[in-house]
Amino acid sequence: MVRKLTPTDRRAQRNRTRLKKLAGEGRLRLSVFRSSKHISAQLIDDANGVTVVSASTLDKAFKDTGKKSSDKEGAATIGKLIAERALAQGKKAVVFDRGRYVFHGRVKALADAAREGGLEF
Repeated sequence: MVRKLTPTDRRAQRNRTRLKKLAGEGRLRLSVFRSSKHISAQLIDDANGVTVVSASTLDKAFKDTGKKSSDKEGAATIGKLIAERALAQGKKAVVFDRGRYVFHGRVKALADAAREGGLEF
């Protein structure tokens, strides 16, 4: 029996399907997960099914900054951190996967900081 998807799950699936087609051109997918207390980002290679780089507010590198993990400043720090780690791996071109989240607030702050850090999307 097929499980009925909630509207948020359908939105995420629709968004990801479109992005995976774009990522088929050799671009990585920058996927964002946001909870009420934390935010995380991953660069995913869909062709091989592996995570290349990740950053989260639970990382030691973020905790050393002393910033709050549930606000825009914390999200911007994660955006800069993921961009820095991606450039160290030699990856620059990505597609942004906001998942089921609206491009607003912390998600937008993370995306803007990743662009400033050198990622192209």
